[in-house]
Amino acid sequence: MKQFPTLTVTNHPLIQHKLRYIRDKATPKKVFKELVDEVGTLLAYELTKTLPLRAVEVDTPLARTTCQVVDCEKVVLVPLLRAGLGMVDGVLKLIPNCAICHIGLYRDHDTHEPVTYYFKPMSETEERLFIMVDPMLATGGSAIAAADMLKESGAKTIRFMCLVAAPEGVEALRQAHPDIEVFAAALDEGLNGDAYILPGLGDAGDRLFGTD
Repeated sequence: MKQFPTLTVTNHPLIQHKLRYIRDKATPKKVFKELVDEVGTLLAYELTKTLPLRAVEVDTPLARTTCQVVDCEKVVLVPLLRAGLGMVDGVLKLIPNCAICHIGLYRDHDTHEPVTYYFKPMSETEERLFIMVDPMLATGGSAIAAADMLKESGAKTIRFMCLVAAPEGVEALRQAHPDIEVFAAALDEGLNGDAYILPGLGDAGDRLFGTD
């Protein structure tokens, strides 16, 4: 999208089909969690298309050949707690050996600003790819705060993956961190007065964990 150069919206038919049920307020919690997991896998496929490969020698039943592998140990999945946990299993299906670094954030209901309550930095961050995951990119405050912490700990390469994004959040993240690519299933209309995405999908954390 020319207006948002850091954003990639994946319009794959399966993603759009599943997103319809994720948005639906009548979708049960169990189905909602399963769909978030499935869309997370499909988005991760898009996000990981440019991962670097290295050559290895393999003996097939008939001959020796050269194959390509991804160094999974250099990929770090970063779920933004708590809603980001709903996308973890979907990514792990593609990259089961990646590390996981949790960042705990919540949004102050009055100021709409992120408040950090948990972060444990990783070692050897410079050579790793950090994939932040959160179902929604609304104001961008949590994503920016998480990226700030990762970069302060030495991270050089960061990508962000979400189900739905608001234009305000995409632009705010781009202004703060123009080097971070955003991968989403949909770019929605915008934010309402309470900084929730419209049409959005409601509070993803509440719907995932049954706390609405």
